Amino acid sequence: MKITILTTTILLSVHSISQAADPVVVAPVKIEAAEKQLAAGAQILDVRTKEEWNEGHLKGAKLVTVTEEGFLDKAKAALESKKPVVVYCRSGRRSALAAEQLRAAGFTVYDMQGGITAWIAAGKPIDK
Repeated sequence: MKITILTTTILLSVHSISQAADPVVVAPVKIEAAEKQLAAGAQILDVRTKEEWNEGHLKGAKLVTVTEEGFLDKAKAALESKKPVVVYCRSGRRSALAAEQLRAAGFTVYDMQGGITAWIAAGKPIDK
């Protein structure tokens, strides 16, 4: 009986740990949904390079390059932890990486589908 209880306890613990380790995958949001979040006061984070930023970026965005060492610490320093964040890159690959890290750090994140490329294609303004 003790072995059965011990085995059951171990199995339940392993199951709980494995479920907790599963990443939460959140689908990117469309341009319209990102705009609604921004209108409601969300922060905006550009995770591209400085060179890409200089070509044009969304108004009010903060730049923290996701591929540079210390990304998460720099992003935490640049962002308010209690406010949602809309994150974007050129097309969506790098912003997905950034969004995953930010969510794991406790941020509410909206990954803008298609990045700045989709934003421009939708006729939305950028700053230079």
